[in-house]
Amino acid sequence: MTNEDLKTMQAWPLERKVRVSQSHIMKWYQHWGGKVYVSFSGGKDSTVLLDLARRVYPDIEAVFCDTRLEYPEVRKFALSHSNVTKIKPEKRFDEVLTEKGYPIGSKKVARMIRTCQNPTDRNEASVRLYRTGIKRDGTKSKNFKLAKKWLKFIDSEYRASEECCDIIKKAPLKKFGKATGKKPIIGTMAEDSALRKINWLRTGCNAFDTDDPQCKPLSFWGEQDILRYLKITGIPYCTVYGDITEIDGKLATTGEKHTGCIFCLFGVEREKEPNRFQRLKKIDRPKYNYCIGGGEFDQHGKLIPNKKGLGEGRILDFMGVPY
Repeated sequence: MTNEDLKTMQAWPLERKVRVSQSHIMKWYQHWGGKVYVSFSGGKDSTVLLDLARRVYPDIEAVFCDTRLEYPEVRKFALSHSNVTKIKPEKRFDEVLTEKGYPIGSKKVARMIRTCQNPTDRNEASVRLYRTGIKRDGTKSKNFKLAKKWLKFIDSEYRASEECCDIIKKAPLKKFGKATGKKPIIGTMAEDSALRKINWLRTGCNAFDTDDPQCKPLSFWGEQDILRYLKITGIPYCTVYGDITEIDGKLATTGEKHTGCIFCLFGVEREKEPNRFQRLKKIDRPKYNYCIGGGEFDQHGKLIPNKKGLGEGRILDFMGVPY
């Protein structure tokens, strides 16, 4: 697949996208003899995905990973559906933060900071690349040099890590797949991130012959397609999003724009006010207090959660992000 292929598909009308997405789901289902499941978070994207799949296969299983990091409304909505299997992660969020570090910047930024915070003889070239942008051959790279606002984290008391999602969400789903032999149908889109776009360019919507087979039939959709589908079909979606309205020719939700882990720091610095934590303060003050407050420094001088809270307010202060 190419960038031009993606642009062409993203420009298709919604009706064609629905047909093509369902054809990918059918091919996936038939290839694995029905031993598949829909990864269902309760968010708007996976709600559309589950509806598309069940219009073809009404009894297809949905699997919800109960991280307890979702908005309560999202969890309740997800579990209100029929034939939903609930699975749980083996570790709590605070345990992951203590062992690994905090989700800072983005997955790419956090991985780069983590590498620089743990220099070894084997990653010396990577550390230099991320700090300076200078590659092995002496040329410069813009894509793999940490911006100045992230460089200050390297020598700070705030450890960064991109591993929380792998441990809390992906690992339980992989464990479920290994135990049941079922292959996942996932509601990610190429427009979500550069990494998801790269993965789609490599494999397309159905990755049959990989170490981690996945069906991603919404890859060429966009958020406007998701909202339009919800509006046209009238299917129920989680109340945390509010209503779907049209502003200057574009659809938008009156409530939350995105859901997921409510304590996640990824991308918060790019949000307009009120940002996710300012909204959380109004929606659920106890969770807000737990997220922002607390925290302590361990024997190595690094911030870790404690019984009073996750301590994320300290990181937001360091970033200059209001909350």
